[in-house]
Amino acid sequence: MPCERKPMRYGHSEGHTDVCFDDEGKCVVTCGSDGDVRIWESLDDDDPKSINVGEKVYSVALKVISAWLKMVENEGANFGILFSSDFIVKIVEVVDSSQQKTLRGHDAPILSVALDPSDEFLASSSCDGSVAVWSIESQTQVAQWQILQKSSDVSNAKSLCRLAWQPRSGKLLAVPVDLTIQLYDRNTWTHVSTLSDDLISQVVNVVVWSPCGKFLAAGTVGGNLLVWDVEAKLCIERQKHEKGFTVCGMAWHPSGGRIAYTDTEGCLGLLEGVPSSSSTVQSTKVSPKETHDYDDLFDEDDDRGLDEGMSDSRSPVKKPIMEEDDDDDDLMPATGRPRNRGSFLDDDDNSQDPSCVKLDGVPEEDGSSAILPAVGPAVSRPVYEGPMPTQPQRAFQPGSTPVHLMHRFMVWNSVGIVRGYNDDQDNAIDVEFHDTAIHHAMHLTNTLGHTMADLSQEAVLLACEGTEELASKIQCLHFSCWDTHKDWIVDLPKGEDVRTLCLGQGWAAVATSALMVRLFSVGGVQKEIFSLPGAVVCMAGHGEQLLIVYHRGTGFDGDQALGIQLLQLGHKRRQVIHGEPLPLSRKSYLAWMGFTAEGTPCCIDSEGVVRMLNRTLGNMWTPVCNTRDSCKSKSDHYWVVGVHENPQQLRCIPCKGARYPPTLPRPAVAVLPFNLPYCQTTTEKGQMEEQYWRSVLFQNHYGFLSSSGYEIDSEGQSRAEKEQQELLMKMFALSCKLEREFRCVELAEIMTHSVVTLAIRYASRSRRMALAQRLSELALEKASQIQEEEQEEEEPAYQRLICSSFEEMKLLLNFVFQEYLINIFKLQVSGAGKSSSSPAGQPRTTNVLDSMTMSNRKPAPLGSTSKQGKAPVLKPLAPKPKSKVQCVAQIQMFSSPAGSHTLPKTGFQLWLEENRKSILADNPDFEEMDVIKEGMGRFRTLSAEERLNWTERAKGDSDPKKRKREDEEGQVDEQTESDEGRTKKKKPLDTSAKLSAFAFNKE
Repeated sequence: MPCERKPMRYGHSEGHTDVCFDDEGKCVVTCGSDGDVRIWESLDDDDPKSINVGEKVYSVALKVISAWLKMVENEGANFGILFSSDFIVKIVEVVDSSQQKTLRGHDAPILSVALDPSDEFLASSSCDGSVAVWSIESQTQVAQWQILQKSSDVSNAKSLCRLAWQPRSGKLLAVPVDLTIQLYDRNTWTHVSTLSDDLISQVVNVVVWSPCGKFLAAGTVGGNLLVWDVEAKLCIERQKHEKGFTVCGMAWHPSGGRIAYTDTEGCLGLLEGVPSSSSTVQSTKVSPKETHDYDDLFDEDDDRGLDEGMSDSRSPVKKPIMEEDDDDDDLMPATGRPRNRGSFLDDDDNSQDPSCVKLDGVPEEDGSSAILPAVGPAVSRPVYEGPMPTQPQRAFQPGSTPVHLMHRFMVWNSVGIVRGYNDDQDNAIDVEFHDTAIHHAMHLTNTLGHTMADLSQEAVLLACEGTEELASKIQCLHFSCWDTHKDWIVDLPKGEDVRTLCLGQGWAAVATSALMVRLFSVGGVQKEIFSLPGAVVCMAGHGEQLLIVYHRGTGFDGDQALGIQLLQLGHKRRQVIHGEPLPLSRKSYLAWMGFTAEGTPCCIDSEGVVRMLNRTLGNMWTPVCNTRDSCKSKSDHYWVVGVHENPQQLRCIPCKGARYPPTLPRPAVAVLPFNLPYCQTTTEKGQMEEQYWRSVLFQNHYGFLSSSGYEIDSEGQSRAEKEQQELLMKMFALSCKLEREFRCVELAEIMTHSVVTLAIRYASRSRRMALAQRLSELALEKASQIQEEEQEEEEPAYQRLICSSFEEMKLLLNFVFQEYLINIFKLQVSGAGKSSSSPAGQPRTTNVLDSMTMSNRKPAPLGSTSKQGKAPVLKPLAPKPKSKVQCVAQIQMFSSPAGSHTLPKTGFQLWLEENRKSILADNPDFEEMDVIKEGMGRFRTLSAEERLNWTERAKGDSDPKKRKREDEEGQVDEQTESDEGRTKKKKPLDTSAKLSAFAFNKE
């Protein structure tokens, strides 16, 4: 069965790398030319432990590392072998480094060395083309073969020529020579065998034996990975590096079955399912003496099986172990043999009497030995263990990298960067601001050992955990302070440590290990203190908002149980979110929590899902992006440093093969777009739906900022609303093409009043009369709602000002969408406008749609036909008798300024009529829309009294018109009744004639 090649993981920078397993195979150790040694718990370890040992590391052997040198350590040996480019090999005792032995004889730099399992001989390869075998005791050369290609330096050598002795016996020495592997016998030092394969096209670089000594693996310069059965001289496994890079390091897992390898690009790989020693062990013959004692048979397996959950060999009773990854429904024991080695009792009641179970060789009362023959494997019974609890997530500081790193980011946010350095040379903190106008960069000596930091436009907040002698401290550098004392320090009570902290506008907050949150002013005044229901995870501040995440309880099956509180720390302090659960992805943890630049709470989990608080949906969390979709490989991640709603940007740092970026060189910030996870986003409908609701979500901050007393970008808000209405109109047109009229009405319900009139025109020109009629009824409902809101008796002066501003904004939106209407139907208008005129002497029926035109069409005669290009008016569907007057009154709200029935002028309209000439005189190139925008800007600069006077004047001018309008309404009713009587005598009209009544006439 072929083995499985796992995806490569980025581990080190480009250059030479090496790899090995620890004695028990629990972790993988790699080293690279970047000078770091990393310890991986598994190939999926996203945060391996990193140790910097020098400028470059060429080799790693078990637990001993040496820079610039190659070290070899045998299992159980008390010395190591070192060599470099000085042509000599040194043997140094580990306990006493002064005890050294020197081997001289090579004429060029050493490539590699290998110590035989019995610690008697040492093999070495050199750039002089020779492979030599040395006697360690006599320090003499016992064999030499000139079989390699010569080179002047290790960097110029075509092969690293990694030598390898056969485990246990050391009978064979494997030497990679060009495209083959030559095997030499230990007793005679003669060449006994050669391993090769047709797949090998470039020189073999490294070889490694399996723990059982039956198989040999090799890696080539061309990226080939091969495994041979040495005894049969048969190549049983062939794999290829996923990118064809040179394999420069290989290690076989101590228990077999897996091979770890590294390449010259700094990546780590793994082969799963390669042949192991188990097949060899099972075929081992057992002597008659050993058949009476099963302990010796399984001693080796027990030593390596302790980490798999097996019981100690001294235990008389062994409990069967269940495999966690078994997908079968049948419950099977973990091993296929009895595990109690001496006495094994099968009890149907699944219970055992301790007095009946004796250890091996322990005599019973009668002096006989209680050794029972071995029986078959135990049959385990199903036991429900319940959901497994999840390890609670530790507290962290958003925007920071792990504390164990010597060079780390203590915080990176929208204000600046705080770096921490903790090495032999320096223990300091650097503060850098993105905008140097806020403050210049600072260099602080970290004498207190601060590990947490936050940065705002007012101060830098630092904190450290306490020790047995010193208390946990909080230090604040208030650089925006106007006096001479710009810092303050507070000691926490003994036994209470800082877990996380944050800064806001004029305040600081600190969460401690005592499940408390302490509030301070930025000047150092202690303020409120309150308790949390659980251990804190992180905190974030923005303006007057404080966001706290804590553990609500114990999570299960890999999920975290987190709660969140959102507090408003202004003059009226209140709690916005009252400890609701924080949603995260399955089997993930919280990776970042903070606010957008506009003040909206946002969180990111370890799976890369970005969620934003939707204030208009009951403070629910909406997923807006998944950073994993932008990653090129599974080991890549994005480290978020900021979120912006306008423009819509997710600012983060790409991390290749890691979760956190290095401090040097300075990482570059990338910008990712937002994308809500809607269905069928590959279709036009799905794309427009995603764009619309994303625009609505990212526009919510305007309402929040306005209600909080902040100034907002009116133009940006108008652009967002215009974009939303355009998307709605596009979706409406698409639904019309698909004949989804019910969907069209659903879309019209979330449109503004002005866009509904546009939808009515589109439906009428698309020959969808039923849809147009339903939309007209919807338009009447929206108009009545607006009218009810505006007509309030004896409203205060400030409310009249608000109403006036609302009317002005409505007028501006009407002009915007009228211009948009002209652009969309420009071609249709030019063709339909010629057929819209007719003699004025014929009666016509009053209809809601007639008043929604943008031009003064003459009434069309009812007797005209479609062949003559003249069309009648569409009748309303079953009009109610008592709604005629109400219908006419509402028609007047839809009438254009050029019609006979116009809305009463607002204060702004009256002011604009008198000041239009002055605006055009100052700006002769302005169009009508520009004049209105400029007029609104000037009108807002007037005082409240002046604007109120203009509003009162407008209302006073509209009173006579109201009385005149009532008289006209009576005449319209009489005319309508006579028109209906005449219409009954006319011939029924065809559909095309009815549609032509809605022709748009551009005059």
